[in-house]
Amino acid sequence: MPKVLLDERSLLHTNGVELSLLPLKPETLVRPPAANVSTSVVHMHRTYDLDLIIPALNEAQRIGATVSAISRVLETCGYSARITVVDNGCVDATAAALDQLRIATPVRVISCRTRGKGAAVRAGVLKSTARFVGYCDADLSTPPSSISDALARLDAGVEVVIGSRRCAGASYEVSQPLMRRLGSRAFNRASASLVGGITDTQCGFKLMRGETARAVFAEMQMAGFAFDVELIARLLRRDADVHELPIHWSNDEGSTFNVVSDGVRAFQDVFSVRRLLKKSGDYARS
Repeated sequence: MPKVLLDERSLLHTNGVELSLLPLKPETLVRPPAANVSTSVVHMHRTYDLDLIIPALNEAQRIGATVSAISRVLETCGYSARITVVDNGCVDATAAALDQLRIATPVRVISCRTRGKGAAVRAGVLKSTARFVGYCDADLSTPPSSISDALARLDAGVEVVIGSRRCAGASYEVSQPLMRRLGSRAFNRASASLVGGITDTQCGFKLMRGETARAVFAEMQMAGFAFDVELIARLLRRDADVHELPIHWSNDEGSTFNVVSDGVRAFQDVFSVRRLLKKSGDYARS
C-alpha cells in the first residue's frame, strides 16, 4: 500500500445518528508520499479496489503486528487497498499503538461509540468507497493470504466471499477448546434456518462487492457477535451470490469472546434476527 498515505478523520452520520471519529489533526491529514511513489498529489477522495476493515476492542498488544502482516499481503496482491481500523471503545493503548504504526504504515482510524463488533464493522463499511469491501478480525485467525484468494474470486464475478472453517478444503492449525466447539455447533443449528446451507457464519473474514456491502449494511441492526447471521440472511434474501472460501484457521487464545456471556447474547441475537426478518416480511424466504 505505498501507493497512497492517508489519515482521514471526520464525523460519520448514519441514519441521523452520529458516530464519533477521532479528532482531526491538521498536520496528519495527508501524509507526504513515500520517496518511491511517483504520484505528486495524494487525493482525499481516491478510489480504491479494496477497503479492508478491522474492528478493534483493546487490541494494543497485537494491532501493530496485524496491520503490518496484512499490509505486506496487500502490497503484492495487485490491488490498491486501504486498511481501516475501527476503534470500538478501546480503553487500553490501542490508539497510541495506531499512532506509532501510522509513522510507517498507511492506515485509517475511525471511532465507533456504539459497542459491539457488528456496530464497528457497519461503521467501517458505511465509510467505505472501494469497489470491494471486506473485514477481518484483529487476531489473524484467518491468515492474511486468504485476502488474495478472496479478491481473485470477486474479480472473477463472485458477489460475496465468506471464510469457512467447515466447508470442504478448510483446515485447523490450532483447534478451538471443546466448550467453544460445542457452543459453535449449537449456534449453527439455531441459525441454520436463516442462512440456508452456509456452513460457517461466524468466521471473521468476509469480502464482497462494495455496492452490495454498503446496501446491506445500511439495513443492518444487530451490533453484537451474531451480526454475521443477520448479514448472511440479508444477503441471501437479496439473492446474492455467496461463495464459501475454505481457510486454514488457527485458534487465538487471546480472543475477546466469552463462551458464557457472549454465547448467551449471541443466541438471543439469532432470535432477534428472526424477528427482524419476520417483521420486514423477509422471513418467509428463509
